[in-house]
Amino acid sequence: MGVSDARTDAQRVLIIGINYAPEPTGISPYTTAMSEELVRRGRQVRVLTSYPHYPWWRVPDEYRSLPRSSSVNGVRVTRLRHYVPKAPRTITRALFELAFGLRAAFSRWGRPDVIVLVSPALISSIVAIVRARVQRVRTITWVQDIYTLGVAEASSGTGAGMIARLERGLANASDRVVVIHDRFRRVFVERLGARTPVDVVRNWSHVPEISGERREQTRARHGWGDEETIVLHAGAMGAKQGLENVVLAAREASRRGARIRFVLLGDGNQRARLEAMGADPRLQFIDPLPDGEFRDVIAAADVLLVNERAGLTEMSVPSKLTTYFATGLPVIAAVDESSTTHDEMVAAGAGPVVAAEDPSALVDAVVALASDDDAARRYGVAARSYRREVLSASAAADAFERSLDA
Repeated sequence: MGVSDARTDAQRVLIIGINYAPEPTGISPYTTAMSEELVRRGRQVRVLTSYPHYPWWRVPDEYRSLPRSSSVNGVRVTRLRHYVPKAPRTITRALFELAFGLRAAFSRWGRPDVIVLVSPALISSIVAIVRARVQRVRTITWVQDIYTLGVAEASSGTGAGMIARLERGLANASDRVVVIHDRFRRVFVERLGARTPVDVVRNWSHVPEISGERREQTRARHGWGDEETIVLHAGAMGAKQGLENVVLAAREASRRGARIRFVLLGDGNQRARLEAMGADPRLQFIDPLPDGEFRDVIAAADVLLVNERAGLTEMSVPSKLTTYFATGLPVIAAVDESSTTHDEMVAAGAGPVVAAEDPSALVDAVVALASDDDAARRYGVAARSYRREVLSASAAADAFERSLDA
């Protein structure tokens, strides 16, 4: 990453976000990496966050003893204890965000020059921005997911309208909004009617390019045969991932006698239900792994998978894509044509896109890719090129600094 030309003396930035390292997936890697890069670029950064809880929806034993306050790679990190639901549903998720928001709002902030509120965590951001407005501190809301679209895609009527008003209110109470995709910007401006300036800062690939130098050892360790095509989905196992499609695809591969193994790497509130759908020799679950092992495992696969339930359109851009594109492997997306993920895959030329919730089509795509090494290689090269040109960390940090300086 480069260094900004114009710099005020040690601008003080307070970032309030519910996810932070050592959480391994989701928003955490982006909040963490941006915080640390801003420090490297000469800003003073403090983070108010939770104890690690995602994607497990509990605080693992090894993280319970983390210090409340510490300095990590130059960032002052303060962790707040609050309610974490075992099964995040509408009400429990709202209480979870409210609990964090109240803890953050009544914590010591020091004297920040600017506050960055990371959303999702809509309710906690609204609570925090009330205090920010009272103290007349400039605020940026950094939007990773748009709640309005998620609620509209999952339900209808009053709930969606209320969430839209809250999201619009948060945007208009902020001095600027930062979103991760041009389509998100259009939603805020055209659909939500945000009057605040909206900037686009693309999420980047937060891992270095991943080699497959330990491919053979890793495949042997996990029992993957040379004759098998390993299709790996990494990350959260929640409702929006719709991973029932993968379980059914494994059954379809078994029915056909196809030499395919679907691997679900990670955790989440739907994992137990997915495992309860029944064991299958073509399906394997792997617990979350430390960074080094995680990179080895995804590099040892043959195909990487992004899967979404039908009906998701602009709710989010899966963070896993930025990591997938670092491997040089082909990616298959099982998503709706109207989704942001579909557009991202097409723009990157990273691999085939098939309909969401169509396990037979997913198996067809895997079989076709497994029989065409040249196509698989072209997809992997294209994905890496897109990552270098569009999803670079330096471009993201430069853009975020422009928002801070504005």
